[in-house]
Amino acid sequence: MSQLMVLSMLLFFGLTVPVAVSIGLASMVAVGADGHMTWLVIAQQLYAAMDKYPLVAVPFFILAGNLMEAGGISERMVEFAKSVVGGVQGGLACSCVLTCMIFAAVAGSSVATTFAVGSILIPAMVKHGYPPPFAASLQASAAELGVIIPPSIPMILFAVSTDTSVGEVFISGIGPGILIVIAMMLYVWLYARSHGYGTHDGDNRLPVWAAFKKAWWALLMPVIILGGIYGGIFTPTEASAVAVVYALFVGGFIYRRLDARTLSRTFHRSVVSTAIIMFIIANAGVFGFLLNRAGVPMALGEWLSHLFHSSFAFLMGVNAALFIIGMFIETSASIVVLAPLLLPVATQFGVDPAHFGVIMVVNLALGMVTPPFGVNLFAACTVANVPIERLIRPLLPFVGVVLCCLMVITYWPDLSLYLRDLVYR
Repeated sequence: MSQLMVLSMLLFFGLTVPVAVSIGLASMVAVGADGHMTWLVIAQQLYAAMDKYPLVAVPFFILAGNLMEAGGISERMVEFAKSVVGGVQGGLACSCVLTCMIFAAVAGSSVATTFAVGSILIPAMVKHGYPPPFAASLQASAAELGVIIPPSIPMILFAVSTDTSVGEVFISGIGPGILIVIAMMLYVWLYARSHGYGTHDGDNRLPVWAAFKKAWWALLMPVIILGGIYGGIFTPTEASAVAVVYALFVGGFIYRRLDARTLSRTFHRSVVSTAIIMFIIANAGVFGFLLNRAGVPMALGEWLSHLFHSSFAFLMGVNAALFIIGMFIETSASIVVLAPLLLPVATQFGVDPAHFGVIMVVNLALGMVTPPFGVNLFAACTVANVPIERLIRPLLPFVGVVLCCLMVITYWPDLSLYLRDLVYR
C-alpha cells in the first residue's frame, strides 16, 4: 500500500497537481485499493490532523503579521533598523536583514516578512543604487528568518507532528537565527564595499534615539511576545492571540492606520493563507496515518540505521535529502509528512528532538528561496517587478551563506540547545 501511495503522489506531482491535493488523492488511492478500510478513515484523519490545540497559533500569527504590515508597525521597524546599521556603506542592505529579524520575532511567516519589509526596503535599495535583482534576492533570503526566529509556524507544525514541546523548539531557534543574521549582514556589507554600492545609505536616516521614540510601540511587540512565552506568562499558542490584540491596538489606535476597508482586506488575506496551510496539514495527516499503518516509519528507521553508522553521516544524508525535497515540496507539507518519520531515527542516533526540529526548519526554509517552488522568490519578484530568472545569479551566494550556517547548526548542537537547557532543564 505504501508503494502505491508514494507512486500515486509522484504521478500527481508530475501532472502539476498542487502538493496538498496530490497528497490527499494519493491517500484516497491507497484507501480504495486496501479493501479493509472504510472511507470514513479519511474524514476521521482529516479532522484528527487539525484537532490539535497548538495549531490555533497558526491563524493568529498569520493575522498578526498581516496587521503589522497594514498597521504601520513594519514601517517603524524599518526606520529603527536603518538608524542602527544604516550609517555604514551597505547599511541599507544590512537594515533589510535586521528588520527581517525583528519582524520575524512576531510574524512567524517568511512570505508575510517578504511583503511587509520588502515593500518598503526593495524600492529604497533600488533608489540607492543597488541592482533590483540583488535587492530582491536579499529580501527573499533574509525573509527566511520569518520561520527560523521564533515564533515560527513551521516550528509549531514540527512540534505538533512529533509531540515535541513548542516552547523548546522555539527557544532552540534563537541561536541559529542570530548566526544567520550575522552571516548575512557580513556578506552584504562585504558585497556593498567590493561593488561600490550603498555609499549614501546614511542619507536621511533618523538618529537612533529619535527612531526609537518613533518606533518603540512597534519594538515593544516582540519583547511582549517572547518575554511572555519564556517568562511563563502565557503559552506560545496564547502568545499568538496576544500578538493579534497588540497589533490591532497599535495599528488602530496609536498609528491610526487600520480602518474598516484595510481590516477587511487584512482579514481576507489571513483567512486565505490559513486555509491553505490547514488544507496541507489535514491531507498530510491522512497520508501520515496511512504510512504509519503500513509500518513505513519502522522500516525507514531500520533502513537508515543500516545505511548510516554514525550521527554525523546520518545528519549529512538527511540535510542533503531535505535540501532537494525543499526545492519541490512546500515547507509545511514536508515537515508534517517527514518529521514523524525522521525524528525517531534521529533520536536513535542521539540527536535531540528540538535540535533536529531546528535543522529541519532551517534546511526546508531554503526551499522558500530555491527554484522551482520558492515562494519567497515569487513574492520578492512581485514587489521588485523583476523576472525570476534574473534573481538566480545574485541568489546563489545567499544560499551558500545559509548552507554554511546550516552545517554549523547541524554539528554544533549547543548553539541551539544552550538556551533551551538554561530555561527548560
